[in-house]
Amino acid sequence: MAFRGPKVWLWRWRRNPLRRRADAVEAWVVLGAWVLTVLVGILAGWGTAGSVEHGLARERVEWRPLEARLSETAPGKAVEQSGSAGADQVWAKVGWTGPDGSAHTGQVRVATGSPAGTPVTVWTDRQGRLVTKPATAAQARLRSAMVGGLAGVAAAALPFAGGRLLRGHLERRRIEQWDTDWARFDTLRGRPMS
Repeated sequence: MAFRGPKVWLWRWRRNPLRRRADAVEAWVVLGAWVLTVLVGILAGWGTAGSVEHGLARERVEWRPLEARLSETAPGKAVEQSGSAGADQVWAKVGWTGPDGSAHTGQVRVATGSPAGTPVTVWTDRQGRLVTKPATAAQARLRSAMVGGLAGVAAAALPFAGGRLLRGHLERRRIEQWDTDWARFDTLRGRPMS
């Protein structure tokens, strides 16, 4: 293992007779890659989060609850609900009247064994199509933050990977340059080039 002295911060920008042009180029590449990584990640995450939150807010405004009725008895044996919402639910056919007065049908989850004609709350969009219950404001903030964070990390990976590839290319060039310089030095000392 080679001996390493104390770490000197920002040595690539300091005046030094041993500093090569390649060292300064690499320093600027690393700095540029990090700045781009941070900026792209923040901007992509922020933009995506805003877009998702705006879309979920629009859903809360446009989607409306309606009362639908079971068209037929739900399959299964009726179970007395003991406070656990969502337990023992099955898909059943329901019908409802849209905002324009047209009749619609669809399938929703209801308690097993529910009799025909049981009222069920369904959510519809402006065209009267069946949709899920929209996210609350708190759920929308959480969802948009998660999607924005993932989008930011994914977008930031591109300049980060580009910087790593460019730095690897510079490292290979530097090593080739060292080989050439050592060969020239060996020739000056009287050793033949291999």
